[in-house]
Amino acid sequence: MNGFAVEAWAAMIGLIVVLFTFDLFVAVRRPHAVGLVEATVWSVFYIAVAVGFGLVLWATAGAAAGTEYFAGWVVEKSLSVDNLFVFSIIFARFAVPAEYRQKILLFGIAFALCLRAVFIAIGAAAISLFSFTFLLFGLVLLWTAVQLIRHRNEDPDVEDTWLVRRARQIMPVGTGYHGGRMLAVEDGRRVVTPVLLVFLAIGSTDLLFALDSIPAVFGVTAEPFIVLAANAFALLGLRALFFLIEGLLERLVYLAIGLSLILALIGVKLVLLFLHRDVTAAVPEIPTPLSLGLILLILIATTIASVLRVRAHPEERAHPGAVRVRRTPPDDRTPPPAGGHPGGTPPP
Repeated sequence: MNGFAVEAWAAMIGLIVVLFTFDLFVAVRRPHAVGLVEATVWSVFYIAVAVGFGLVLWATAGAAAGTEYFAGWVVEKSLSVDNLFVFSIIFARFAVPAEYRQKILLFGIAFALCLRAVFIAIGAAAISLFSFTFLLFGLVLLWTAVQLIRHRNEDPDVEDTWLVRRARQIMPVGTGYHGGRMLAVEDGRRVVTPVLLVFLAIGSTDLLFALDSIPAVFGVTAEPFIVLAANAFALLGLRALFFLIEGLLERLVYLAIGLSLILALIGVKLVLLFLHRDVTAAVPEIPTPLSLGLILLILIATTIASVLRVRAHPEERAHPGAVRVRRTPPDDRTPPPAGGHPGGTPPP
């Protein structure tokens, strides 16, 4: 493919901005707990938008572009389930009231979109300048897959990321949520509320998620337009998807194994691509349609196996894996919100 015109970029970015603004205005104009029906409607809407964009891309740019977009979107959507798992842990640890969760998620998604746009630009530049970038991306994904398998029964330390620690050091943390504001005044002094800590925890974990998410999509396509589109349309539906499957997350006991297999598959695809292009054409490539089929097969098998396992062992609970967030010994903790424990409510 020879790239996309400026008009195509403008149309895509405009659509993303309109969708986010619409989400911000309609979905969170008043704080409220999201019910199953609302979450289902929004999830179906964003899936329809993502699929519709893919079909338009298929019709205007060709089958190859359409296939790459759908493969990238499926990869991002599957990896985003791990994001949701960590978000659920963050909300539990910080005892976030239900009415403030979608607001925090929405601003976290906005931060993630901006961050990933920067990463995509860097990745695209690296691919165009250095022939070994595909090899580097492939090795990163293979290493992440191994670490995810090794630590599949652990939870990340979401309260001890660098950004959260710095926020605690710079300003005192208040004891209430103050209507969902990030800054407030308590006893005559300005404090940050737990909302800011939650936002920083989500932002710092997404920074680490992007380190394997972006290479994974570049394993499907080297076209920055498609990489950004796949990321954007997967992330835009993340808020609604969280509330739709929140109660099901802990049942996906084989989630970490399935995601590690997907990352390993794309890692191998990238390594083979490097060898095919830079060493010898005799090395075979993994076609994108085959990659898409294998990814869908892994997701289906992981879900079915998880359901059967939990049915036989209902006491088992899933973990997202601790590979992405550094564990450190607990230090001085700021007093929790009233009624909470030092990190919010303890995990189940």
